[in-house]
Amino acid sequence: MKYDCIRPGQVWLDTKGERIQAHGGSVMYLDGQYYWYGENKEFTTPDRSIWHWGVRCYRSSDLYNWEDLGLIIPPDTENPASSIHPSSMMDRPHIIYNKKTRKFVCWLKIMEKDGSQSETVLTADAITGPYTVVREKLYPLNMSAGDFDLAVAPDGKAYYYFERVHSETICADLTGDYTDVTGYYSTHFPRCHPPYVREATAHFVRKGKHYLVTSGTTGYYPNPSEIAVGDSWHGPYTVLGDPHPGDESRTSYHSQISSVFKVPGKRDLYIACADRWMPNAMDVPYESYEKAFNILFGDSSSAEEREWAGKLMGSLPREMTCKADYVWLPIVFDGNDIPRIDWRDEWRIEDYE
Repeated sequence: MKYDCIRPGQVWLDTKGERIQAHGGSVMYLDGQYYWYGENKEFTTPDRSIWHWGVRCYRSSDLYNWEDLGLIIPPDTENPASSIHPSSMMDRPHIIYNKKTRKFVCWLKIMEKDGSQSETVLTADAITGPYTVVREKLYPLNMSAGDFDLAVAPDGKAYYYFERVHSETICADLTGDYTDVTGYYSTHFPRCHPPYVREATAHFVRKGKHYLVTSGTTGYYPNPSEIAVGDSWHGPYTVLGDPHPGDESRTSYHSQISSVFKVPGKRDLYIACADRWMPNAMDVPYESYEKAFNILFGDSSSAEEREWAGKLMGSLPREMTCKADYVWLPIVFDGNDIPRIDWRDEWRIEDYE
């Protein structure tokens, strides 16, 4: 099947006719081609202990039709202690290019068995690999570091935006080789607990303004996004609200944004690239599990309330991320440069200048 438009929320197949497996991922433009990479969830089902099967990459010339390039970071099936073993809870690969070292640098979030979250860092000479692990069990700034984004400034300096787990958002400067943090950082959006703590930060720049899109913390269940704007990489950032004002379900169109891609050659086309992790739970109201998360993570809940919340969460549909879909939508800006994401059943790149 050959595509001539993007259809958000519909099953998206590669050029071989198979589901695209690039979840929690990003798009990079190199030498006239687009590269879309992310978590390969093809074997991840509730009855298996397979969290991922490596990082997969696809190539396209039009952003519609994607050729499978295979696993650029395969799982380490031999070492159960490896951070990229299939049972390891590896999420959200982000890759940036370092012009000085001529290396592609990939960071992976790892949810450790003790409940903390660490980072694994790899480097390669090409975006398609092979990648070599250079750091494992990295706790940046001695923090438990959750969902994140990486960004590179025009001068080559790089920044790391991450959730300090269940606390606040951190912007940290990266070292010159992009494989660690320098120690300089700023803090943003302090929140009391899930579901209000911000995660899945996606950074982009437009007209000199820096934007951060984040989601709440409700696992794979969707929630209202939030967008903030600042004048520099470190802000300070002003929260503008939910960029999906037309979404009455308060679920970001039943999706979670993983990255924002500025389409080169287009004057003002920014694509919010999101995953619909739970297409089997679109009839579950956000208000129900918002209350449950508030009870389970809050400090003032009674035993009866916690029992109710636990039962509710246990009754919800289980994730089947091998069949997660994608919700790619353009970000539009009003006369005051306020961003908004409207639903479209289908849309075309060619319709933008």
